[in-house]
Amino acid sequence: MRVAPAITLTEKDRKTLESWSRGRSTPAGLVQRARIVLLAAGGRANIDIADELGTDRQTVGRWRTRFLREGIEGIRKDRPRAGRTRRKRQAAAETIIAKTTREKPPNATHWSTRTLAAELGINATLVHRVWKDAGLKPHLTRTFKLSNDPQFVEKLVDVVGLYLDPPEHALVLSADEKSQVQALDRTQPGLPLKRGRAGTMTHDYKRHGTTTLFAAMEMAEGKIISRCMNRHRHQEWIKFLKLIDEQTPPDLDLHVIADNYAAHKHPKVKSWLARHPRFHMHFIPTSSSWLNLIERFFREITVKQIRRGSFTSVPQLIDAITAFIQAHNADPQPFVWTAGVQEILDKVRRARATLDKMESV
Repeated sequence: MRVAPAITLTEKDRKTLESWSRGRSTPAGLVQRARIVLLAAGGRANIDIADELGTDRQTVGRWRTRFLREGIEGIRKDRPRAGRTRRKRQAAAETIIAKTTREKPPNATHWSTRTLAAELGINATLVHRVWKDAGLKPHLTRTFKLSNDPQFVEKLVDVVGLYLDPPEHALVLSADEKSQVQALDRTQPGLPLKRGRAGTMTHDYKRHGTTTLFAAMEMAEGKIISRCMNRHRHQEWIKFLKLIDEQTPPDLDLHVIADNYAAHKHPKVKSWLARHPRFHMHFIPTSSSWLNLIERFFREITVKQIRRGSFTSVPQLIDAITAFIQAHNADPQPFVWTAGVQEILDKVRRARATLDKMESV
C-alpha cells in the first residue's frame, strides 16, 4: 500500500497557510490548497483529506507533492492549463458574441449554450464562459414602452418637481389602485424552508375571489393610506379620496399623483374635486407607471405578502394586506426619488433613437 510522503511545516509556513485557509477574501482555490497542506501536515491520508474537503484523492496528492517539491510558493498560484491559445480563444469569443447578438436559431427565439455550441461545433462550457464575460443573457428579456403622450415633458416636469421640490404647507401623495388581487389557496400544503432546501408550494391553486387595494403614499414620511374594496369604479375612487381627506390634516393642501385610468377623470370625480379645492390632481404621462411611486409599494407588498401567501377567503387576504400596511406605518420608510428631469429626458431620447434605428432596419 502506497503511503503519502509526510509534510513538516516551519512555524512561518504554518501561520501563512492558516491565514490563507481562513481568509474571507482569499481565492477559493488557494483556501482549498492551504487546507490540504495543513491536513497533510497533521498526518491525514489523502483519501481522508479528499472526503473532508469534498474533492478527489488525485487533487490532494498533486498539491501535497507540489508543496514538498516547491514549498509554499508552489501552491500560491494555480498553473495555467493546456487549452486554446489566446488568439484562438479570442476568435472563438468573437464568433460566439456575433452569432448570439445577430442571429437566431431556426427553430427558437434565442440560443442556449448547448444549441449554440452544437451550431458552432464547440464546447458548451466555452459558450457559457464567453456569455458571462460579455454580460450576455439570451434567456432574459426586459419589457419597456416609450410614452407617446403629447404632453409627456410637461407632465414629467410637474410630477418630478413634486418629488424633488414639494410645495410648502401641503402634502404630496402618490395614489393608485391595485386591482384584482386574488385570494389564492394552494391545493396542498408546502414544505417549509430548511437548510439545503428551498420552501415549496404547489403550482396549482383554488381561487376564492378578489379585492382591489386602494393606496396612497404620503411622500415625506412614507405612510400609507389604504382601503380594500370590491370594485374599482369612479364611485370607489371618490370613497378613497374621502378617506384621504379624513386622514390628513385639514389645513394642508393635497397634491395627488395618479395615472390616467378613466375612473380618476370621471365627471363625478371632477365635480367632487371642485367641491374640495384643497385637492390638486397631477396625472403622470400615459405608459409611465414607473413615475408613480405607489407602484413601488405595490411591488413590495406583492413580493413580501401576497405572491407566496395562501388565502382561503377574501377577508383573510384583506387581513394579510392590512397587517402588512400597519407594520409598514409603524416604522414608515419613504421611497426617495432621485432622478432629475434632464436625466430622464436623456434616457428617453436615447431609447427613442434606438427604437427608430431598429424600425428603419
